[in-house]
Amino acid sequence: MAQQVRDIMTSRPVTVEPRTSVTAVARRMREEDIGAVLVTEGDRLRGLVSDRDLVVRVLADGGDPEQRTVASVCSGDLVTVTPDEDLDRAVELMRAHSVRRLPVVEGDHPVGILSLGDTAIERDPGSALGDISAAKPNQ
Repeated sequence: MAQQVRDIMTSRPVTVEPRTSVTAVARRMREEDIGAVLVTEGDRLRGLVSDRDLVVRVLADGGDPEQRTVASVCSGDLVTVTPDEDLDRAVELMRAHSVRRLPVVEGDHPVGILSLGDTAIERDPGSALGDISAAKPNQ
């Protein structure tokens, strides 16, 4: 039987409102030991911001990260999947769109997130990416 996204996705993703400061988002990522958060308005998905977004779109540009909101740096044109999506199809979407993470949605409501690391742990645990993704965080 084919695997579905729900089988390996991270449930209950961390979400923030669009007006959240970039500094607050970075702290939340550190506290939760994650590399991305979903940006929601109410319970509707509006975007995704990654640790790389914070570096490239905020730190590299200069300015005050306390004054910048996550809405100004998040990716809003998202590729999403549903929990019932075939895992092979999700991997194809990651490749086709060159993304490392896919928000998992039911309608506009985020219910999880699927990362490239999740797929490596599941499908190729002995690979370098699988090993790195499964390792404890280095703080």
